[in-house]
Amino acid sequence: MGGSRYIITDQNQTYFITCTIVGWIDLFTRLEYKNIIVDSLTHCIENKGLIINGWVLMTNHIHFIGRCEEPNKMSDFLRDFKKFTSKKLITEIKEIPESRRDWLLDKFNFEAKRTNRAENYKIWQDDNHPIDLQEIDAYQKLEYIHDNPVKAAIVEIPEHYIYSSARDYAGIGGLLKIELI
Repeated sequence: MGGSRYIITDQNQTYFITCTIVGWIDLFTRLEYKNIIVDSLTHCIENKGLIINGWVLMTNHIHFIGRCEEPNKMSDFLRDFKKFTSKKLITEIKEIPESRRDWLLDKFNFEAKRTNRAENYKIWQDDNHPIDLQEIDAYQKLEYIHDNPVKAAIVEIPEHYIYSSARDYAGIGGLLKIELI
């Protein structure tokens, strides 16, 4: 389980958050799975007081800089986001022609049993590694987020990656409504 050092102390403060798939499994290789994450974040932005300043969705994790406006709480958002997306992702894995279906379900089932933290399937690691942005340079973290797809050799230029706020910062417009830093 995760980092006792990284705790959300102020529920409405801006944090750098990382949500990671168990075992660093490359789940987000299919459009359907990526869209579940984008749609869920969009719903939270529109209805749950989530404000995102920067984000990137990689194959096995998502980084974002954001906060929740009162009366919403970051801890509640993260819990609900992970629970909702886990259920949607498992449903999608079972429904689409997924070549890795049995393997993925087996891995996520094994993790649920191993950790005793979910009933049937556990997709997300427990820790979110929240870092209070009052303690770090927000622009450095934003650059780190936007450079992820470049370092992974997915794109040469950050704003060419659609699952990232680098597009917004380049004036192109992205998939999520974000608030520029």
